[in-house]
Amino acid sequence: MNELFRIGFLAITAIDILDVVLIAVLFYVVYRSLRDTLAIQILMVLALVLLLSFVTDAAGMKTMNWVLRRIGDVGLIAFVVLFQPELRRVLLLLTQSRLFRVFVRSRNSEVIDDVLETTQDLTAKHIGALIVFSRADHISVTVDTGITLNAQLSSELLSSIFNPRSPLHDGAVVVENQTVVAARCVLPLSSTQRIGTRNLGTRHRAGLGLSEQADVVVLIISEERGSISLAYQGELMLDIDPSELRGLLQDRLTEISAG
Repeated sequence: MNELFRIGFLAITAIDILDVVLIAVLFYVVYRSLRDTLAIQILMVLALVLLLSFVTDAAGMKTMNWVLRRIGDVGLIAFVVLFQPELRRVLLLLTQSRLFRVFVRSRNSEVIDDVLETTQDLTAKHIGALIVFSRADHISVTVDTGITLNAQLSSELLSSIFNPRSPLHDGAVVVENQTVVAARCVLPLSSTQRIGTRNLGTRHRAGLGLSEQADVVVLIISEERGSISLAYQGELMLDIDPSELRGLLQDRLTEISAG
């Protein structure tokens, strides 16, 4: 790569400029997320050590460069261990970008198509169902109460699980990405028993209860009414119009919780 210019003994190329720009953008995103925390001070020290290691390497100061690199390696490991919650905030900020949301939306579209097909079939037959979409947390406690499947999600599989003659129909199905992780799962009941003039049945209280405790979206199909509800972040949307379900599921599954 041809050099563009020199700064002292450093030869600068287009790749060097691109490299610096990408690192600068990354540090800006991290700084914006961590600026009100103690972690930013440690990060600035690590950035200074990294900068000095580049300078000493270019200057041929091998011993000093070796010491700085060792300090940087140990410091980076310590930073990751000590500031896990803060790093989680950075990752959540990155996943809120438009590019990431487009990727997630396309990945979720196939899952939603299968779920909508199943929902249409179950509501027409007045068959009750609970479908849990795990968004960020792996809800292992809930999964452990059911029967492990780890099967590729499809409308045929969901319909067969919730068939009243199936031994797995009683309870909830847990979906992670495009996989049905488990069936016949027991969900914690919400203490809320009534919304407005509507008394909540066991399915609705179970879906609402899990959404109060974990980062999930729960699709609830009423056996008596053949109606559709969604539980999300401790709130329950009742009697959803089937034509609106796709948009609601897409929005809920691509939102990133800030908590």
